[in-house]
Amino acid sequence: MANRNLLLRALKTYKTNYESEQGFIQEMIDFIEKNPNCFERSNLSGHVNGSAWVLSPDEKKVLLTHHKKLNRWLQLGGHSDGEDNTWNVALREATEESGISNIQFVMKEIFDIDIHTIPENPKKNEPEHKHYDVRFLLKAPTEEFVMSEESNSLKWVSASELSSMASKGEISLAMVRMMDKWLNRKEK
Repeated sequence: MANRNLLLRALKTYKTNYESEQGFIQEMIDFIEKNPNCFERSNLSGHVNGSAWVLSPDEKKVLLTHHKKLNRWLQLGGHSDGEDNTWNVALREATEESGISNIQFVMKEIFDIDIHTIPENPKKNEPEHKHYDVRFLLKAPTEEFVMSEESNSLKWVSASELSSMASKGEISLAMVRMMDKWLNRKEK
């Protein structure tokens, strides 16, 4: 419960200049406040996930996974599975999916949020539901990774490669937004 309140406080102070993201803030707060089981997959309407925008040691590339189930390029991340500290979830998922240890937070503040619908999965008896995705900016100490079973592929991607992927529709608009935040942060 304490970490649920920690996440709520972080969301209530979270500011974004991106119109596409602004509407998510209150919706996510409402969901977390109304659902004590918001970190559990058993909540069939949706659940909180932790994700990581993992930078290379020189901060010139980001690590992406080509997710097996969703068959698209994404940032690292996943389900809370009952863990109520979303920061820990993001770090755990980044480590598990990359095989890289000693990944560090670049900043503890929320980097990005997104709410997206996951289609029904009849094989697992899962209805359509929402993922309330809280994303953090992390940095890897090395570019050497070990691909997990959840990925078709892992790769370090530069900003120019991300732009090319975006123009081809290979990454979502939310990933374009995170790329923009990363690049704007680098320019400051």
